[in-house]
Amino acid sequence: MKFGLDILQIDPAEETERIGRFVVGEVKGAYRRTGVVVGLSGGIDSAVMAELAVRAMGRKHVYGLILPERESNPVSSRFARIHAEKMGIEYREVDITPTVESVVSYRARDEFIKGLVPEYEPGCRYNITLPTDLLERDSFSFYNLQVQLPDGTMKIKRLNPDAFRAITSFANIKIRSRMIHLYAEAERRNCIVAGTTNKTEFILGDFCKYGDGGTDIEALAHVYKNQVYQLARHLGVVQEIIERPPSPDTFSLPVSDQEFFFRISFDKLDLLLYAWEHQVSAGEAAQVLGLSEEAVNRAFTDFTTKNRATSHLRDLPHSMAG
Repeated sequence: MKFGLDILQIDPAEETERIGRFVVGEVKGAYRRTGVVVGLSGGIDSAVMAELAVRAMGRKHVYGLILPERESNPVSSRFARIHAEKMGIEYREVDITPTVESVVSYRARDEFIKGLVPEYEPGCRYNITLPTDLLERDSFSFYNLQVQLPDGTMKIKRLNPDAFRAITSFANIKIRSRMIHLYAEAERRNCIVAGTTNKTEFILGDFCKYGDGGTDIEALAHVYKNQVYQLARHLGVVQEIIERPPSPDTFSLPVSDQEFFFRISFDKLDLLLYAWEHQVSAGEAAQVLGLSEEAVNRAFTDFTTKNRATSHLRDLPHSMAG
């Protein structure tokens, strides 16, 4: 098929049926369980996964878990509750703050950040960002720590690799803590845990090993984020979730997925990723997307770097077992 702006268009009804058959086959065949547990984040991917499971299994066989911690955006839980009630599924909300605190305390995290930004105090909000203008200019992938002081002033500190790993390791504790609760719920109910990672995230490694990447099935890993939105509209996901900018929701100061990881706006990202994956030339992609060839090459280089650096996330643990 020739590369064009409509290359990612799918038949949502047909795709819903296909994914539904996969979900039923895995639940009843491979796992011999009775239902599905989905972690409802208030975001588009978990909302679509839950909707697909309801259509495949029936609402009585789908259970939602809303898992905030003390720094989560309150909007996340609110949207998750609205959507669970719209679907008519059983759900409950569990504050995972004690689980996170039991691994590494928030206080220890705060002390580390204060060592980087002396003005930081408990109660200040923070996030981590990358430059988001990859298509506009050459720039290095340096992460910045942004701290919002009580008076609204922003302090920005460029992170070296060690500091970046330290801060993201704490954020990953939150993600892995959610998975502990999801499996506890699934095992109690004789269910499986359904993941919510889409193809865009899967290819580029925007997921946490043994966190949101540690599930029983990944029914969305073959559809780009753009196609998740197509499914969302077909399935009737609540409009607030469809309109909400995708976010990891692991930092106290809100940050979008574009700012934290992808560096490219979603209206261009998936088309560029498709072109990269299917070896469309930079010149052809540039012409179709109205970009310079240099911009496309920067995107392709970024995709290659991310895909290679995160290859271990997509592999089973290495083993010497025969």
